[in-house]
Amino acid sequence: MINPAPGPRYNPLAPNLIRFRRDPLSFLQWLTKQYGDFARFWMGGQQMFFVNHPDYIRDVLVTYNSNFVKGRALQRAKRLLGQGLLTSEGDLHRRQRLLVQPAFHRQRIASYGSVMVEHADRTSSRWRDGDTFDMSQEMTRLTLGIVAKTLFDADVESEADQIGEAMTCIMQMFNLLMFPFAEMLEKLPLPQIRRYHRMHARLDSIIYRIIDERRRSGEDRGDLLSMLLLAQDEEGGSGGMSDTQVRDEALTLFLAGHETTANALSWSGICYRNTLKSKGKCMRN
Repeated sequence: MINPAPGPRYNPLAPNLIRFRRDPLSFLQWLTKQYGDFARFWMGGQQMFFVNHPDYIRDVLVTYNSNFVKGRALQRAKRLLGQGLLTSEGDLHRRQRLLVQPAFHRQRIASYGSVMVEHADRTSSRWRDGDTFDMSQEMTRLTLGIVAKTLFDADVESEADQIGEAMTCIMQMFNLLMFPFAEMLEKLPLPQIRRYHRMHARLDSIIYRIIDERRRSGEDRGDLLSMLLLAQDEEGGSGGMSDTQVRDEALTLFLAGHETTANALSWSGICYRNTLKSKGKCMRN
């Protein structure tokens, strides 16, 4: 019999879930300190495992990756992202990874640098000494413009507020849908649920419109969307991607390059400001 990984006992009152939601990093640091680099704990009635050592992580992600499937969060993410690189598994993931790989060649990545500099200069040129603004909102608009240009070769400034609103709503609701019984919650006629579905449909409408326009033009504009549309599965012989597959990959990259990057830039800006104020000490606020 294999001994189970060490960890705190199950508690139906879900204190681990409460602690994790309050401060994820602090909880995981405590777990490692108390139980080591491979620990077990319960989260809302579901048994979870925390792998901390690099060798163990490599075993899960590389050496024995075929023995594992993606967890609840990524399974639920399929409701939004479909079968993109982040959520797909097995042969489908391998095929899609090979099709998308050319989009990340060094020459392509280097070409995106000028787009980032241009948009950063445009954003900073609007700022004036003494102005007060919402750093998160500014960075969200910045990354939205960059990812739209590099991914779709599109200028979405006129739609930036609508797209930003849709993404904010989706990310907030997505966190809620990670809770137990979320499948039932999603079916309830609640205002938040209805709004989530409207925002989801809005993003789909924008992305499918751009895909349709590009297919009709047949242009290779040097962006990620062109690479996705031109990619051919030479090994499997199944041709290029369908509109649905292109949408899944595009939306995955769109969200990955927008929301998380905006958060990182916002945090960096706050740290820089606090560093100036506290002479080297970066404070959370």
